[in-house]
Amino acid sequence: MNYKKIMAICVPSAAAAVTVAALALTVCNRNRTITSLRTQLAAYAEPEVPEETQPFFEPVAVMHNYDRAGNKIYLKDDTFGQIWLPVLSDVALTKHPLENLCETEDKRVVSLDDEGNVNVLTGIDLSAHNTVNDWNAVREDGIDFVMLRVGYRGYGTGHIKADESFDRFYQGAKSVGLKVGAYFYSQAVTEEEAVEEAVFTAEHLYGYELDFPVAFDWELVFNGDKARTDYVPVDVLTNSVLAFCQNIESFGYQPMYYQNKRTSLLKLDLPRLQGIPFWLAEYGDGPTYIYDYDMWQYSSTAEVAGISGDVDLNVCFYDYSQEGAPTVALPAPENLTPIIPQTTTTYIPVAPLPETTETISTTTETTAAETTSPETTSGGNDHTTQITSETT
Repeated sequence: MNYKKIMAICVPSAAAAVTVAALALTVCNRNRTITSLRTQLAAYAEPEVPEETQPFFEPVAVMHNYDRAGNKIYLKDDTFGQIWLPVLSDVALTKHPLENLCETEDKRVVSLDDEGNVNVLTGIDLSAHNTVNDWNAVREDGIDFVMLRVGYRGYGTGHIKADESFDRFYQGAKSVGLKVGAYFYSQAVTEEEAVEEAVFTAEHLYGYELDFPVAFDWELVFNGDKARTDYVPVDVLTNSVLAFCQNIESFGYQPMYYQNKRTSLLKLDLPRLQGIPFWLAEYGDGPTYIYDYDMWQYSSTAEVAGISGDVDLNVCFYDYSQEGAPTVALPAPENLTPIIPQTTTTYIPVAPLPETTETISTTTETTAAETTSPETTSGGNDHTTQITSETT
């Protein structure tokens, strides 16, 4: 009896336990299936991207990598605006600081040496386009020397002619004690033509006693006409300078070459011309030309007593009338006014250089040009103007 009661109680309980266990197993399997499905779905889902923060960009010091201690030559170009050239390490830098320039009471430019002496002679250059009325007045107006045009080549025909005023000007200048040099206005397009010009010059100087150099004055023409020299290559022009100067020297004269700043920088192979005295043409507050020069034409519109119209004014740092062409040292006049160029750029050296820290100013460059018709062979005005603003 007891056994039956016990079985009656235990069997339903066991059955209930089995049912509960079966239900629990079913729930567990179902949970596992859901978890597995969630895992599989997660594998196809886009991964979560963590939120990005803006990085901090720390500026670094700029290395300018300037060539030759930071010196560059800046020029203005009609197409590109400002352009630059590297400073040539094998061309001598200027020995004439801008801060040494002064202006006299009569508006003439002079330069002072370290001892306060005037270290330039003042001169003019003349051709048949000038009219001289009184040579004594010229001398008394502070003129020390004159460069006379001995001849020229036409920019259209290429014909060579003598300057008809040379002998008359030579005699007048010598009569009042002025020092005299000469120049040939060239339009050579080959080395052979430059040699021809040197021979012509020597032939026409024969019998004249010169005190100053004989200069090769090759110029581009900027008056709107087509000139035979428009597209002369750099090497041809440089060879022409060498040909003229070397031949003139062999004929017994001191050579020199004349050029404006821009043409000098862009059209001449300057390292090949080292050792030949240079006559620089650059108008403005002061010469911004970084390389060395021996004579400087600083105006084409000056007034000189005894001469009608505009005159080119020059200063020369050497007295070529003396043996060895020593540097000039003269007592300084009173009431000199320092010329302070309008500075736009300063060369800042980052390594030791010869003492030539250059202060550069904006200047107006005037370039000489022949102005007669290319169909004629008459002498053109070799100092008309082309205005080009530039800084170096």
